[in-house]
Amino acid sequence: MNNVGGHTRRAVGVFAFAALLLIAQGASAQDVTIELIVKDKKFQPSEVRAPANKAILFKVKNQDPKSMEFESKSMRVEKVIPANAEATIRVRALKPGKYEFFDDFNESNRGTLIVE
Repeated sequence: MNNVGGHTRRAVGVFAFAALLLIAQGASAQDVTIELIVKDKKFQPSEVRAPANKAILFKVKNQDPKSMEFESKSMRVEKVIPANAEATIRVRALKPGKYEFFDDFNESNRGTLIVE
């Protein structure tokens, strides 16, 4: 009987640890949130700023009737966002500089993140 209780306590401990990992992977109070809208095949705004050395959450709303792909080689991210949908894209903390992003399905749609 004690052995069963030991398994239960261990299972609860594993569950609690997994929950903490999931929370840690989500947005933290230190993340910077940048909201972008894609409308008429253009990022609005097309230039955004963020502080250096802080993780960034891009919240991208695709208001166009076709899917788009938010991509940045320098930030090492890519995410397909369906028509009339939104997505959150997490970017690691970056050093100061300029980072380009674009819609891989419409490469004329480009934007710049300036990290200061």
